[in-house]
Amino acid sequence: MDRGFSTRLGFILVSAGCAIGLGNVWRFPFITGMYGGASFVLIYLVFLALLGLPIMVAEFAVGRASLHSAALSFDALEPKGTKWHWYKYGAIAGNMLLMMFYTTVAGWMFYYVYKMGSGDLAGLDADGIGGAFGALLSDPLTMTAWMALVVILGGGVCYLGVKAGVERITKTMMMFLLVLMVVLAVNSMLLPGGGEGLRYYLYPDFNRLLEHGLSEVIFAAMGQAFFTLSIGIGALAIFGSYIGKKKRLTGEAAWVIGLDTAVALMAGLIIFPACAAYGVSPAAGPNLLFITLPQVFNNMPLGQLWGTLFFLFMSFAALSTVIAVFENLICCFLELLRKDRKIIIRWGMLVVFLLSLPCALGFNVLSDFQPLGPGTCVLDLEDFLVSNNVLPLGSLVYLLFCVSRYGWGWDNFIKEADTGHGMKFPAWTRAYLNYVLPALVLIIFINGYYALFFK
Repeated sequence: MDRGFSTRLGFILVSAGCAIGLGNVWRFPFITGMYGGASFVLIYLVFLALLGLPIMVAEFAVGRASLHSAALSFDALEPKGTKWHWYKYGAIAGNMLLMMFYTTVAGWMFYYVYKMGSGDLAGLDADGIGGAFGALLSDPLTMTAWMALVVILGGGVCYLGVKAGVERITKTMMMFLLVLMVVLAVNSMLLPGGGEGLRYYLYPDFNRLLEHGLSEVIFAAMGQAFFTLSIGIGALAIFGSYIGKKKRLTGEAAWVIGLDTAVALMAGLIIFPACAAYGVSPAAGPNLLFITLPQVFNNMPLGQLWGTLFFLFMSFAALSTVIAVFENLICCFLELLRKDRKIIIRWGMLVVFLLSLPCALGFNVLSDFQPLGPGTCVLDLEDFLVSNNVLPLGSLVYLLFCVSRYGWGWDNFIKEADTGHGMKFPAWTRAYLNYVLPALVLIIFINGYYALFFK
């Protein structure tokens, strides 16, 4: 089997590619705009360290110690007679559910690269751009075609192998993404009038937090910090199984989270000055990406070029996650079925395509199906199942498995996490990981249902 990365940089960039996705470059800017800019960012960074880092280290440790995907990692490490290995089904289901809607949304990004590059959106106002996006959603053939392109690209990269495909192409894509972000950020910050957007984004004003209520802002920051890293479904554990023992895992996780955070912060440097320069509210919500920003690019010098590059960067961010999750699913079924990797990928591409159809058709053919109430669609249901159920509960499984004496246990976890050179995992956090962090994860889980049914 083609197991393992050729370089440490490959591991860090591929793991970062898994974590970096639409949560960074779409959700982070608009939720930051909604909750007051820099003051929200500060709270978000605190929770990123408190929530994200220890759970990511736990997932890496389980993967590296077991040398398996989520399909067999718990089997290899659990005490005899325990049932931790049952979570393999939850992890596989979570990865599959994520692919079922992420392929469609990633398809939108590639569609916008084409529309911006071809000039089809040039000269349109907000209503015109909204109409173009609405036309995409209402066309089942176009939606399916762009979704299929993402499935083919993601599966095709994995088909080339771990080193030649997943590592080499994701590493190249991530480097290009980072360069694109710097270029786009510099361009935005130099726009006349962009300084006001920078002040909003970088200068904390805690009075803004009180407009929404401090508790709501804290929950939003906790949720964003928790969900941005793709932890809890084994998608990072598989890459932990690909690396050696030379480096301690806390430092590796810090690198991945640092890159993930840098991309999110850079996305804000692109969007907030551009919004300020053209009088657009940064609190425009989800429409910020697909309707508001194309209008901004239409009014910008060389806007067609900048708009095309922006959505190309968005496409890379989305595709990097698709590739990482695809690789995790491939390894799970490879270990369970013991079939040839390329056979599993060929069948996997077909299965992912078929399972992604309800989401692609949920905006048109299946639009009468509104599972979470009026105005909702298949995507909302699938996103809710992953973001509000599988991710928090899966993270809780990894966390408790690593710290509980009924699981792998603290001593085994610390030994694995601290094997190699680099940053040690802080042993003084044991009580926090045993009691406080599980409670925080449960609070996030419960708040997801509260927000859905009582707000």
